Order: sequence, then structure tokens, then C-alpha cells
Amino acid sequence: MRLLLVLSLPLALSAQTRLVEPAQRGVKTDDRIAALSKQASARPSLVTESLLAKAYIQKMRETVDFSYLNRASEIVENILARDGGNYEALRLRSEIAMERHEFTHVAEYSTEIIKFAPNDPWSWGTLGDAQMELGHYDQGREAYEKMVSLRPNLSSYNRLAWYEFVTGNADGAIRLMRSAVSGVSEAPENTAWCLADLGRVQFKVGRLADAEASYRRALVEFPGYYPALAGLGQVETAQGKNDLAIDHYRKAQAVVPLPEYAAALEALYKRTGRPAEARKQQDLIDVIDKMARAANEKVNRNMAILYADEDRELDRALDLARNEIAVRPDVYTHDALAWVLFKLKKYTEAEQNSQKALALGTPDPVFYYHAGMVASALGNKQEAREKLRKALELNPEFDPAQAPIARRTLQRLQ
Repeated sequence: MRLLLVLSLPLALSAQTRLVEPAQRGVKTDDRIAALSKQASARPSLVTESLLAKAYIQKMRETVDFSYLNRASEIVENILARDGGNYEALRLRSEIAMERHEFTHVAEYSTEIIKFAPNDPWSWGTLGDAQMELGHYDQGREAYEKMVSLRPNLSSYNRLAWYEFVTGNADGAIRLMRSAVSGVSEAPENTAWCLADLGRVQFKVGRLADAEASYRRALVEFPGYYPALAGLGQVETAQGKNDLAIDHYRKAQAVVPLPEYAAALEALYKRTGRPAEARKQQDLIDVIDKMARAANEKVNRNMAILYADEDRELDRALDLARNEIAVRPDVYTHDALAWVLFKLKKYTEAEQNSQKALALGTPDPVFYYHAGMVASALGNKQEAREKLRKALELNPEFDPAQAPIARRTLQRLQ
């Protein structure tokens, strides 16, 4: 579906909306929603409706409750039904499509908007996001660099930092992320998200103290922020602080019961000799997936990796990874597919996907671990040793269950 070639109020409405936004900074999202809902009922306007939709999107990010995204989508579609060229609604439609992982649509929407407003950095950002997820890294970089040139701020620096990390420049990524979090954001959650993202990168390259500091800063910005709580749990697991790690993962899980949190807790409970608690977490993973099946979820690379890690439900894992690569063929999906194929003993195809995952030199220890295990299975001992050493050099405690396997395998290959 293509955009209308005539956009109504393209820059006037967008500028008007941004003029309203500073007054909203520092206001809790729930309070913002309540105020805007009341205002929309009393004095309906396109500006107020757009701001309400944006607030719902923000609330979804804070809670991972997609009912808020559906509310935002309904508002946006209602605006476009009345005014098909409404600029702010078209921008928000791209954002909603991004949250729904409709990456091809996002690229199309953003490209069309850019034709009419080439100096709006926001659309360059969404275009870059879509290109990155589609595995079009050169196009992603170009879009992000354009965004930075137009508005060097938290959002643009963080995006370019992600490109730098994925393409092998961890130090450059960390510098850019630090620049990002030094700026001002309209919502504390946005700053917390960037800090958590910084912590994730620092953890991947083994800078545990730095990662811990980033996660703690995120919790100051946005108390109770679940990615930061889980990040602390991951760092504490690597540090051998099992009880603290369990506490932080449980707090994150209480906010959003993501399957990766259950998998982390399962590993921690096994490590601390609590098999019954570990089993409960495994059962929770299955319940989450059962609900996803009922909702007709066909893509989920995270769930695919979890099942592959545990050597179970491999047919389901393969379906999830193959379906995801059809719509999101980036390095992370290739890595997930490689790992599932390895567990299914499809080693040649696993190697092909693992090579694609590592094509950019992404400094993620999991990529190198998976590649090393595949190489070992194929009898390529030298390559296996190199890849496994690299994984452990990046972070010797990259995963509580998989890092010990990497060490044992490397020792066996000596």
C-alpha cells in the first residue's frame, strides 16, 4: 500500500505537535494519557488525537502490552480515514508498523514520507530501522547518518551506535551510545532504554562493571524498568552473584514475563540446586509459547534459540526461525536459524547461516559460540577453536548454561 501523493498540513501539523510535546516532558505516561483523553473528548483535534496515539505507543514500550499499540493504531487509522494525507498520522503509522515488525511496510512508508519532508529526521530514523532489520546495512547506515546530520540527539546517536556495533565497531558504538544518553529525551523511558542498550553492548564485550553501571543508571532514570532489571541479573549471573541475579530476574519477570527471563531463571535455579523451581520456569516457557500458538504467532527467533539451547521442541523452533528469516533476514535471525539447524544436525545449512551471521564481524559472543559448535560438528577443528576462543575472549561468562559448554568443547579440541 502506497501513501497518497498529497500530504495535508505536512510540516505545520508536525511542528505544532512538537511544540506541544515539551510541556509533556517529565509527565508520567499514564497522566499524559489521562489528560489527553480528557482533552480529546472535550475539544477534539487532530493534534490532540495524534499526541494521544503517541502516548499509547510510549505506554506499550514501557509495559509490552500491545493493547496500547492497538489503541494507537485505531486512533491513527481514524485520523487517516478523515484526512488521508495527515502528516503526523502517517509518521505514527510507520512507528506502529515498526513495533509490529512490518519492516517492508516501514521502509515503504518512510521512503514516501521523505519525498515530501526530506529534512524531517524522524523518517530517516524509521527508514534506517527497517533497513537494518531487513539486512540492508549500507542503506541503514546512510539513513542513520542523514538522521544524525539533521538532528544529533539521543535517538539518532543510539541508532547509529547500533549500526556500528552490528558492523563490528564495539568501541565506536559505546562512544555514540554515551553521547546519546548525555542528551535530553521527552520521556525518561527513552533514556533508560538507551542506557539498557548501552549495558547490553558492554556486557557482550565483557565490560561487566560498565554494564552494571549503565543498568543502574537506567533504573534511576526509570525506576522498575524491566530491561535494566534483567540486565543486572545477567551481569550478576556472570559475576557468580546468583541470589542477586535471581532477585533481579524475578522483578523483571513480574513486570513482563518474557521467555528469556524464564530461561535465565531456569539456568540459575539449576545452578543453585533448585530443580523444582527450574522446572516451573521451563513450564512457564511452554505456557508462553502455547499462548503464542493460540495467537497464531509464527515468528520468534528468541523462542527458537531458547528451545535450541534446551534441545527440545526443535520442529517448532525451526518453524519460528525460518518464518522470521523470511521477514527479518538480519544477522541475528541468521544466527538463530543456524543454532536450530545445528541442534537438528543439519550442519551444512547451519554453517551457511552462521557465516551470514558473522559476515559483518558483529562482536557478539553468542554468534562465535554457535559458529564454533557448528565447525566442531563438521570436523573443522582449527576453525572451531578460533571461534570458541573468540566467544570466550569477548565475554567468558556470556551465558550461564552455554559458556561452560564452550569451555568444555574448546578443551576437548586442544
